[in-house]
Amino acid sequence: MTNTQSVPAGLEAAASSKQYSLTKILAIWAAATAPMALLAWVVGPALIPHTSLHPGLVHWMLMVVGMMWQFGVSLIVLRHELGSLHWPALKKRIWLNLPRDPRTGKPRKVLFLWAIPAFAANGLGGYLATRLDSAWTNWLPFLHEPSYTNIQGLADPKFQGQWWILGLALTSMLFNYVLGEELLFRGVLLPRMAGVFGRWDWVANTVLFGLYHVHKIWAWPSMIASSFGIAWATKRYRSFWMGVIVHGLEGFFIVLIVAVLAGWYP
Repeated sequence: MTNTQSVPAGLEAAASSKQYSLTKILAIWAAATAPMALLAWVVGPALIPHTSLHPGLVHWMLMVVGMMWQFGVSLIVLRHELGSLHWPALKKRIWLNLPRDPRTGKPRKVLFLWAIPAFAANGLGGYLATRLDSAWTNWLPFLHEPSYTNIQGLADPKFQGQWWILGLALTSMLFNYVLGEELLFRGVLLPRMAGVFGRWDWVANTVLFGLYHVHKIWAWPSMIASSFGIAWATKRYRSFWMGVIVHGLEGFFIVLIVAVLAGWYP
């Protein structure tokens, strides 16, 4: 009996196509990185003097635009590779499934618990690397963080009641933890990096992800050190959702935003 839900043969073949070359990996990385640099260091400083919006909000909006661009890049790459965005082939291509047991390959929901130690490892790595951040910016003082890029600068009573900022925050989270950074780095790139980097593809993915943060260049060391758990969990359990969860756990800042908007912040 024919299974009407099966993936067409051409799409099945495309979903298991060969690994990327180093040139292609770096080209996709550059397609995500260059716009973020342009938005953060050229467009932002040019716009800020000509708007009444808080500089931090202008910067944040531009970063969201950059992550939306990454979503577009991901769709273009995947469609070119698969021939279409046929859902079954797309799911297989980006590991959009439950985490799989590394020994048996069987999906197991309980493996989601590994997101917790992966997130903890990210936190420890980021904390230990803060001294490297200081050394990095002391060596190159012009890389110090502009004050307006620190989200803590938005913890101001004047933003009380401006609930549209919550919409901005939720949009930022969507494209940061799912459709933008995660889709491009762990959905598009990571499954195709073993051909160049072998078993260390998740390490290379983490380094590229950290260096992509040119809009946070003052924190390059900690950005790298605090991201290993994301790629490790995604690769070990062959599940896009593992990266989404590990990365998304840092989204607790939404609580602080709600507190500010509601006037609960001291």
